[in-house]
Amino acid sequence: MIDKQFSSLKAAPRDPILGLTELFKADENPNKVNLGVGVYYSEEGKVPLLQCVGLAEQQLIKQANPRAYLPIDGFNDYCKNIQNLLFGNNAPAIKSNRIATVQTLGGTGALRIGGDFLRETLATDIVWVSNPSWENHKGVFEKAGFKVKTYPYYDPNTHRVSFAEMVNSLEKMESGSIVVLHACCHNPTGVDLSAQEWDQIIQVVKEKNICPFLDIAYQGFGESLREDGLVLKKFADSGIHFLVANSFSKSFSLYGERVGGLSVVTANEHEKITVLSRLKKIVRANYS
Repeated sequence: MIDKQFSSLKAAPRDPILGLTELFKADENPNKVNLGVGVYYSEEGKVPLLQCVGLAEQQLIKQANPRAYLPIDGFNDYCKNIQNLLFGNNAPAIKSNRIATVQTLGGTGALRIGGDFLRETLATDIVWVSNPSWENHKGVFEKAGFKVKTYPYYDPNTHRVSFAEMVNSLEKMESGSIVVLHACCHNPTGVDLSAQEWDQIIQVVKEKNICPFLDIAYQGFGESLREDGLVLKKFADSGIHFLVANSFSKSFSLYGERVGGLSVVTANEHEKITVLSRLKKIVRANYS
């Protein structure tokens, strides 16, 4: 009977981050403080509307543009500016037209589109994430069909990166492995690699033929927009093929708008066109 199709279902556990917010809202203690989701608040304890965002909204209202469908890969100027912000204006990879970028539903959407792309493209079924890492990395890649393993990253005794152990773990990975790396403002530790350490990581990645998937959700919150994006330029200049998931939720305080992007740095323009066609097919089947 159709009325019993879901009777045996058990409730899923609360999300470890958002579930805490649900509990927070239900708590009637007037002195409560929300330590759940990493959201920027004003001195009044509210999510601010940035002046630049308010001005942009006013301009859009005045223009009164119709809400027509966007292309599958998103708004073209948006995707171009994502590339400029991540890799720098006039970056060689941009000039040679070898970066495929699609507009996504936030950084999480970028990770999932990238995960689906890698699952149907590469032979491996394993994704490596740092220990610890953002909780949803595991969930996103498992839903994309991967087994998720961890590599050493943070030493709680020294409050620094366990760099030697991290490198040793990368060197032992099989060729073609997928590794998720935090480009800046590592979540949840806040401890990042130095420029020299990134150079060593890139060298190991090249030697082992590892596929890096960089997550950059906090560009500008570490040192500056430019400084926080330097690691992406390092990877692009090295000739490595890699993926980048970025989000503007934090930098523009646009948490509810789901603004992000997925960029794939390829070998040449022909490969970029092929990759973009595959990304568009995945986007179309998911939410286009």
